[in-house]
Amino acid sequence: MLGRSRTLVSILITAVLALGAGPGCGVEAPKGKERWVTTQDTTVEIDWDKVNTAYKEADGPADLERRINEIYEGDQLISISVQDLDEKTQVVTGFFDKNADGQVAEGEKIFTIQRDLKPDGTGQYQTHGHGAYAGYASPMMGIMTGMLMGSMMSSMFAPRYVPVYTTPYTTSAARAGELRGQRAGYRAQHPERYNKTSQTGRKYGGTSGTKSAPARARGGSRFGVRRGATATRPRRLAA
Repeated sequence: MLGRSRTLVSILITAVLALGAGPGCGVEAPKGKERWVTTQDTTVEIDWDKVNTAYKEADGPADLERRINEIYEGDQLISISVQDLDEKTQVVTGFFDKNADGQVAEGEKIFTIQRDLKPDGTGQYQTHGHGAYAGYASPMMGIMTGMLMGSMMSSMFAPRYVPVYTTPYTTSAARAGELRGQRAGYRAQHPERYNKTSQTGRKYGGTSGTKSAPARARGGSRFGVRRGATATRPRRLAA
């Protein structure tokens, strides 16, 4: 009987110690199990209106991939694949070529643009986002002769148009290096698009000042009314 009592007490003590080791009881959590972890988020907003316009105005795949990478403001390079499925249908795919194999993997897709030629001689195209951009789908945009558009799209109205990209055009490794250089030059010419801003939307640092307004201090300002350098001091009046 005494042995059973000791066993029961031992079990109760073990249970209490196990409960005391829970969160908030001063026990340090094992390393690598922090609540907040840093993840790599490569999602950058894309101006889809500009992407659609770039496709309409491009003179070819090389011109299109240059335009797309000037629109995209992230660090990654967007590769382009262009393929004519038949005389009426063309599919353009934008993707992150993560393994640099020149192939479009499903997990690398950013967007697809499908262009179709209709029986009446007009055309239409539509853009769909993929992956992190899967929520985007453009309206169906019409194409007709006489529109202002680049040769990549206007060629489909040629009397003897045949699929030009039956073998898909894909951004090559050599072309990727050239694109990075072009984009770096473009960003250097447009620094206003890449200036860092604070969470309040204001640019870091003060202003440099103009002829009509002096430069503003980059640090904090003094509280209270600011007196001019030539302000007249008050004088005591004689009784």
